Amino acid sequence: MCACVDVIFLRSKKHDNTTTRQHDNTTTRQHDNTTTRQHDNTTTRQHDNTTTRQQMSDKSYYKPEDLKKFGNITEFQESMGKKFFEYYEEVFKEGALTEREKALIALAVAHSEQCPYCIDAYTSDCLKKGADEEQMMEAVHVAAAIKGGAALVHSTQMMNQVKKLSM
Repeated sequence: MCACVDVIFLRSKKHDNTTTRQHDNTTTRQHDNTTTRQHDNTTTRQHDNTTTRQQMSDKSYYKPEDLKKFGNITEFQESMGKKFFEYYEEVFKEGALTEREKALIALAVAHSEQCPYCIDAYTSDCLKKGADEEQMMEAVHVAAAIKGGAALVHSTQMMNQVKKLSM
């Protein structure tokens, strides 16, 4: 190799090394800045999530006092509201099932539907109508078994589809 090529090669190598060091320094600074921004963003998100969780725990979407307003559903549609309450009263009267049995069914459905208002209302109603804690929990387990079974029975749909697509 001639001396000129050596000089050019070494200069370019030196330039490459300088460029590489500059690039490395720039990359490190960028990485440091990115890391700092990521840390700041993570800290902000964590703070926001903590604040949101605190707000959610301090202020529930469902307000127990709203249950007392249930009778007000006639306010925007009086005719249908009145018909609903007439039907509702009739359904919960003693018939082939006792009022206590109906309250237990309602408690189970309330859990299945996950309605906090209904859970509160029918827990009180069950106790008032003579149901005990064991009966109430058993009713909730019946609802859970039916809800779980309903989800699982739909697995036959998935199994049918898998078999159809596998053919």
